[in-house]
Amino acid sequence: MKITHLDSGSLAGVDERVATPTYDRTQVATGIAHFGVGGFHRSHQAMYLDRLLDKGEAFDWGICGIGLMPSDQVMSDVLSRQDNLYTLLTRATDGQREARVIGSIVRHLYAPGQPDDVLDVLVDERTRIVSLTITEGGYNLDPVTGRFDPTAPDVARDLRREPGEAPRTVFGYVIEALRRRWDAGRAPFTIMSCDNIQSNGGIARAAFSAFASLVDAELGERVRTEVAFPSSMVDRITPITTPADIAELTEDYGIDDAWPVVCEPYTQWVLEDAFPAGRPPWETVGVQLTDDVEPYELMKLRLLNAGHQAIAYAGHLAGHTYVHEAARDTQLAEFLLGYMTHEAVPTLKPVPGIDLDVYIHSLIERFANPFIRDTIARLCAFTSDRIPKFLLPVINKNLADGGEFARSAAVVACWARYAEGVDESGAPIEVQDALRDELVARARQQYENPLAFIENESLFGALARNPEFADRYRSTLASLHLLGTRRTIQNLNSSLAEDQAQRLGTRFGS
Repeated sequence: MKITHLDSGSLAGVDERVATPTYDRTQVATGIAHFGVGGFHRSHQAMYLDRLLDKGEAFDWGICGIGLMPSDQVMSDVLSRQDNLYTLLTRATDGQREARVIGSIVRHLYAPGQPDDVLDVLVDERTRIVSLTITEGGYNLDPVTGRFDPTAPDVARDLRREPGEAPRTVFGYVIEALRRRWDAGRAPFTIMSCDNIQSNGGIARAAFSAFASLVDAELGERVRTEVAFPSSMVDRITPITTPADIAELTEDYGIDDAWPVVCEPYTQWVLEDAFPAGRPPWETVGVQLTDDVEPYELMKLRLLNAGHQAIAYAGHLAGHTYVHEAARDTQLAEFLLGYMTHEAVPTLKPVPGIDLDVYIHSLIERFANPFIRDTIARLCAFTSDRIPKFLLPVINKNLADGGEFARSAAVVACWARYAEGVDESGAPIEVQDALRDELVARARQQYENPLAFIENESLFGALARNPEFADRYRSTLASLHLLGTRRTIQNLNSSLAEDQAQRLGTRFGS
């Protein structure tokens, strides 16, 4: 098979099974600057814009990607060699595949090497949206207090930045660009968070206005009151691209693409319609525009994202490598379904147009897709940014309302057991987390002090001081140590099923 290096000049020679842009990319101008061009952005927001362009619309809304992290240098180099093109490969549960070359990213800048170019793009009045996928922890807010942390090294450096020095953080770039736009008499851009955080627009507003206030109080007030921060809910399972994925694309389709993206067919985007500077007509390609994103946010965060956490640590400890293996494990699947049905759903508001029971079962089917090959390790990484945002609200709500929380407590206990850094066979676990050293140190104290892990109030608040939660957590952790993960989950499923049967019997008088 002929191998075609992916770039603008080779599109005509790409395998006919691969859809390619039908539009003239030279006519696409930058209208969106996006911080954090990873796999998810390329499988989701960039894909939606590509759909619009393919319809002959939104030619003034092309994406300029911006990378801040050292790892983004590789992405910038790859995209540059490929004229910012990449292949999106979707894999369905039945094994069906679809490949498409995406052309909506028209430029990518590596900020540490091109700071002036980044600021030029952000200040340009044609840039009307700055979008973000900077991860849950990227907003620099304390998970318990919600306060902005001005002591983070790069943030502190940007706050005392001398004139002429380049920013280092997304806060430094965005606030400097807004200041320059206002000085030039230009309207501010809209800041659109696409990260997995409840009220991500509000979180973004809090973070950027806090940073700006530390620079100048008046500037902070202008950011808070004059910049739009729409909230959104985004959904598409997108695992990390592997060498095997790259090889598959070459072998099966003849495309030499150094960084394709693999994802599931399912995709959803619910977006608050608050864009005073204008926006692409996203509603014509399946984006749901609404005045109230919150019900959809909570549904996704507490079911999909927390559901991933529910099977991640137990799945790893039980010996699974891939998410679909854990989702097809009978005991783990029962545990996951019980968490979603009996603990997460009771904390949710009605979600317009969504049958939550159907949604739950669709999630289990999606998790069990063997062709996505999403790794347990990906779900276990950077948990200190995830559990506080995805699961703790469920726990706290159920504790306050007298609801069930045993499975949620077990998820936290499995995380604590995982954080010990050694699995049940004695093999090392590579804990990836910004707080790794503290987490591992606390986890290794829990044989002497079973509550050591959750006594970290910067993550868990007062949970360790709640007798109901502490007792359930302590007993589950002891079972994990004594009986192992499989027996613990099996016993928990059985006891909770018996409790449920007794409650139903009492309810119906049997």
